[in-house]
Amino acid sequence: MQLDNFDGFFWLLGLLAPLLLLQRSLHREIQGVFLLITRRADISLALFSLLFFPGVLLHELSHFIMSRLLGVPTGRISLLPRPLEDGRLQLGFVETGRTDIFRDALIGMAPLLAGGLCVTLTGMRGLGLDGAWTTLVAGWPATFSQAFREVVVRPDFWLWFYLTFVISSTMLPSASDRRAWLPLLLVLSILLGIVLLAGAGAWLVAHLAPVLNSALRALDAVFGISVVVHALILLPMWLLRKLISKITRLQVV
Repeated sequence: MQLDNFDGFFWLLGLLAPLLLLQRSLHREIQGVFLLITRRADISLALFSLLFFPGVLLHELSHFIMSRLLGVPTGRISLLPRPLEDGRLQLGFVETGRTDIFRDALIGMAPLLAGGLCVTLTGMRGLGLDGAWTTLVAGWPATFSQAFREVVVRPDFWLWFYLTFVISSTMLPSASDRRAWLPLLLVLSILLGIVLLAGAGAWLVAHLAPVLNSALRALDAVFGISVVVHALILLPMWLLRKLISKITRLQVV
């Protein structure tokens, strides 16, 4: 068994945890800055929602379109934020009818598919990160400044950076989006077990594993871009919150 056929999976595991950590930390810092500036929870919530509106719109629209494509009826659609009982913030939702676990899983996965495609376009095409990466690896660390300049001098850099940030920060499926993933995973595991018992394991590794690994590598690229963008914003936002706290002598708890 060649490990090259599964490196996409290992990279995915290595990138997912940092992305979740950076995303939650950055969201807290942004909310903290808005709260310190406005000193009103309702206004800070409105500003936070406005900041991420393009990503929320894409997230909910992808649910809606996927539901319609799969023939699943839809109900109410909301792009207005509301706090949940567990303390989390729901930025929007789309009501969908009952369906089977396969279509339910696809509907829940739609924001990741649409968001991943957009992050790839804004990151690779808009920001030119693919060319910058090539420059960087060609002579690290001497080429770091050159790679950085290649990105920031791109036309409409701030627009592409903003879109990459807000879309990558809202593309991950929520807990309700993932409700069908575990049952589907169990069904697929049973089917995989049957295939392996039938002696088709070698055929799967030879024919399906490379295809699956290529898909995972594409997802790794999306997550990698997201990690870099979130990491670049987190430190300045943390410093800004500290500065505002020092000036106002207020702390966000």
